[in-house]
Amino acid sequence: MSTSGELDVAYGILDHQIVDSENRRCGKVDDVELEGKVGEEMRVAALLVGVSAWRGRVPRPLAGLIARYFARQVVRVPWEVVKEVDSAVHLGQTAAELDLGRGDDRWQKRIARIPGSGF
Repeated sequence: MSTSGELDVAYGILDHQIVDSENRRCGKVDDVELEGKVGEEMRVAALLVGVSAWRGRVPRPLAGLIARYFARQVVRVPWEVVKEVDSAVHLGQTAAELDLGRGDDRWQKRIARIPGSGF
């Protein structure tokens, strides 16, 4: 599916893997930012990535605990950067350009020591 036309946001975007222009997995869609006025058609303005983006979707005590230990700024990915939506959300820029995938970078050296990790 391309990025034009109708899309069921709940099933078509939320919790989908994000893949950058270099085919690197760089997170999941935690929430979406919509724009539009009451009575008008809504459209997706941006994808929101990060613990703080989805903590409103889980019970408050659990969300607070998770946010305290994994607190991180929400990364806003403009919808214009999205090139295609299928089983994943494909971007037209790299993870580094969008400030995504920082957790992967931090753990890459440790994971590389594991035999068969592919690093």
